[in-house]
Amino acid sequence: QVQLVESGGGLVQPGGSLRLSCAASGSILRSNAWGWYRQAPGKQRVLVARITFDVGTIYADSVKGRFTISRDNAKNTVILQMNSLKPEDTAIYYCNTYPANSYWGQGTQVTVSS
Repeated sequence: QVQLVESGGGLVQPGGSLRLSCAASGSILRSNAWGWYRQAPGKQRVLVARITFDVGTIYADSVKGRFTISRDNAKNTVILQMNSLKPEDTAIYYCNTYPANSYWGQGTQVTVSS
């Protein structure tokens, strides 16, 4: 059974940091490409960072230089370190394979506000 569980979100002031974690289980673990996606209120879900076996890491322009995606294969987790957060980073954050498959977790809410 495929399961994705995101955690680590919360309320943070502009300029602050958060570390998101995604625990994966099931057949999805065979994927060599993973991504973090986010969905802001009233907007579509978009890819913000991805990590693949062959290419490495790629980031959306809006988060480049501030976010870092990594993978801990021993723990079957995907991490998103977010620094210098801005109010426009407010969204629900999800992890999934890249490209995304049909299984989505519940996401974790990130709110950046003073």
